[in-house]
Amino acid sequence: METRPFGNTALRVSAVGFGAWAIGGPVTAGSQPIGWGATSDVASEAALRRALECGIAFVDTADFYGLGHSEDLVGRVVGNRPDVVVATKVGQKLGGDGEATVDYSKAYVVAACEASLRRLRRDTIDFYQLHSARLAHLEQGECLEAMESLVQAGKVRYWGLSLNTYQPAPEAEYLMARRLGSGLQLVLNVMNQRAVPLLERAAALGYGVIARMPFQFGLLTRKFTTGTRFAADDHRSFRLTPEFLAKALAALAPFWALAEARGVSAAALSLGFAASSPGVSTVIPGIRTPAQAEANAARLVPVSPAERAQLWRLFESELDALVR
Repeated sequence: METRPFGNTALRVSAVGFGAWAIGGPVTAGSQPIGWGATSDVASEAALRRALECGIAFVDTADFYGLGHSEDLVGRVVGNRPDVVVATKVGQKLGGDGEATVDYSKAYVVAACEASLRRLRRDTIDFYQLHSARLAHLEQGECLEAMESLVQAGKVRYWGLSLNTYQPAPEAEYLMARRLGSGLQLVLNVMNQRAVPLLERAAALGYGVIARMPFQFGLLTRKFTTGTRFAADDHRSFRLTPEFLAKALAALAPFWALAEARGVSAAALSLGFAASSPGVSTVIPGIRTPAQAEANAARLVPVSPAERAQLWRLFESELDALVR
C-alpha cells in the first residue's frame, strides 16, 4: 500500500484508509437512524485485522459512531500500535431527549478526548477532529482552545476539522486563513465535488486532507438499482429513496460508461477518483468485512486530468443538483 505524508505533519498515512462509521452498529436519534444497520463485531474485528494485513495503516472513527462502539472495536484490534495512524472526532452526541445534538464547549471536548483515549486504548490520538463544527462554533472559540490545550497536554498529536457534507468552504476557509489545525476531512466523490476548489489551497498551506464518502453511501459502486431498499435502521433508507435512486442512476450513466471504457469496476474508478485527486492524503471508504478490506486496498485506479475534467462537467451539469 502506498503511503503519503499527511500535510506538513510528521504523520504518514496509507493512501486508502479504514472508514469506521459503519462498524459502530445501529443508532437512532429520535426516530431517525444514524447508523448502517445491524453489524457483527466478529466481522468488524476481522475486517480491521485484514485491512492492517493489506497495508491499510490509517483508521478514521468518531465517538459518535455507535456511541463509542466503533472506537472500542478499533481499540481492541489496533490499540496502541505505533505503525497505525488513528483519527477520531468529537462534538456530536445524543441529548437527554435522545435527539442528535452538538457540544463544542472546551469542557466537553477535553472530557470526550479522555473517554476516546480509553476506548481506543491509546496514549495519544494522532489526529483529533471537530466533528462537523460550523462557523459559529469556530468563532466562539472554545473548541479551538480545547484542541490546542489537548496538543499541549500530549493527549493529541495534531487536530483539524471534519467539514460538513454540503457546504464545506466557510469553515475550511476560517481555519486556513488563520493557519489553525493541521488537517481537513471532506466529502469527495464523483457525485459531490463541492470541496474540489479547497484542495489546492489546503495543499499549498500544508494541510493533510482526508477524503470521505468515496462511494456516496455505496451508490457509486453500481450495486444498487431502482428497486434497492434498505433496512429501517440503515440511514440510507431515507437518504437513498427509490425516487432519488432513479434520478441518480440515470444521471450517472456517463460515469458508468467511463468505467466500462477503462475496463475497471465503478467502485475502483470511484475510489481512484478520490485517492488520486491532487492534495488528498488518504481516502476512507467504509469497510465492514475482510473482503471489502481486500478489495479497497487494491483499488487505486489513476484518473487522468482529462477524465477528471469530464467528471467535473458531469458534476456541474447533472449531479450537483441532486446532492442536497
